[in-house]
Amino acid sequence: MSHSISYLALNLLKCTRNIHLGTRTFTNINVTMEPNPQALLLSSSNCFGFNLLEFAKKDISEVLEKNAISEIIFIPYAQNDYEKYTKTIQSAMVPWGFTVKGIQEFPDPNTAINSAKAIFIGGGNTFLLLKRLYENNLVEQIRKRVMYENLIYIGSSAGTNVATKSIHTTNDMPIVYPPTFDAISLIPFNINPHYIEKPDLDKHRGETRDQRIGEFLQMPHANYVLGLKEGSILHVNKNLLIIKGVAGAVLFKKGQDKCEIPVGEDVSYLLHE
Repeated sequence: MSHSISYLALNLLKCTRNIHLGTRTFTNINVTMEPNPQALLLSSSNCFGFNLLEFAKKDISEVLEKNAISEIIFIPYAQNDYEKYTKTIQSAMVPWGFTVKGIQEFPDPNTAINSAKAIFIGGGNTFLLLKRLYENNLVEQIRKRVMYENLIYIGSSAGTNVATKSIHTTNDMPIVYPPTFDAISLIPFNINPHYIEKPDLDKHRGETRDQRIGEFLQMPHANYVLGLKEGSILHVNKNLLIIKGVAGAVLFKKGQDKCEIPVGEDVSYLLHE
């Protein structure tokens, strides 16, 4: 295809071809039906007043049990000590009745993703995470499996950032260079995890989070940004987007005042704008 196509138009194609999305080409995707993504995008794994992942236990358990899934493949690429990070997640989720295996336990990460029914990509440094996903040729593979082959995606912090259109709105330092900021694109907009309204302005003299998001929105490639407060979750269920968790979100659009979004709000319209 030589012309650009919208997110929804792309998702309605029913043929095998090269698919152009933004600056990338996803090849050999056999689109035989409308996509059916299922994802839980968490602002973070930790939330004040809760143990690790506890605030998201109900939503994670419901999605996995609904799909008869008992084993999760954890991707710890956002940090350097894979074994330690995997054990940390295991300590939280195994008592819930789920098995957690680190992707590093498999001889080939691509084979691991092909055999997985659910993956969890944890937080850490977003630039490092995206670089490693590209190095292992997992970006397109994960997208295809989630969008068209019923792979459940759980992301937290950096793992949420890479699920979106791009990592432009991460809070992390660029400690490494990924080949591009373009990410998995399960949703056609950006998320800012760990969103905080404002710091203690009596002491803080740097930019606020709102100002930094505003700088991004001035760029021609920017559309809109969903700020997920700590304890907030974006539940993606095919063409349905719902804010879940224990805290709401904030929506930023070019030339408009930010909009507060409470828990339980349907934000599916973000797929159509």
